[in-house]
Amino acid sequence: MDACELPDEPDRHNVSKSAAANAALRYIEAGTIIGVGTGSTASAFIAALEHWKGPRPFAAVASSLDTAHQLRAAGIEVAPLPPSGRLPLYVDGADEVDPELRMLKGNGGAHTREKVLASAARTFICIADETKLRPTLVGQSVPVECVPMATAFVTRQIETLGGTGVPRPGFVTDNGNEILDVTGLDLSDPVAMENALEGIPGVTGCGIFARRPADLLIVGHENGTFDTLERK
Repeated sequence: MDACELPDEPDRHNVSKSAAANAALRYIEAGTIIGVGTGSTASAFIAALEHWKGPRPFAAVASSLDTAHQLRAAGIEVAPLPPSGRLPLYVDGADEVDPELRMLKGNGGAHTREKVLASAARTFICIADETKLRPTLVGQSVPVECVPMATAFVTRQIETLGGTGVPRPGFVTDNGNEILDVTGLDLSDPVAMENALEGIPGVTGCGIFARRPADLLIVGHENGTFDTLERK
């Protein structure tokens, strides 16, 4: 490739994710147990952690079986959530992030466990490339995890909220549940919609992260630089 050529789009996104992932490493406290999310950006963080020469965690709590596999492959011990129910740090990506660091997550279907770890963390760092930034959450599709026997009931209740839920074909979460991909929701008040969705009996979690937004957003850019934004 000539020096004047830009890398293709996937490579540019990988550079952005790697820049954000590497920047997040400096927030690790030596000997602690951290939480790690699921998805391509979380994978970039694990890859960066594997080669990190700075302070290393004692172990990591994985938000999914896939993340646990990646952590072990990188030589990082996988541990359960500590008896205290608390973590010093949780690092994860997002599908959308607004200026208040509220997020939409869950395209990978791990959002219920991700929400547990985010809520358990003293500091929640979201790492993302610049394409994930939004002035407001759009939510073309919001994932909702529900127990299988409740799918029909949950679908009807979602309709009363203005949404349409479609089961994700052939997908079963690590919790043994189903995912409804929901369109048509009004996210002008994301906290209210998060509460409404998670108040439906049978729902274990939705992909709106507004009650517990990130504390810090690290945005990677395609030139390898990054910016940070703290929640006010």
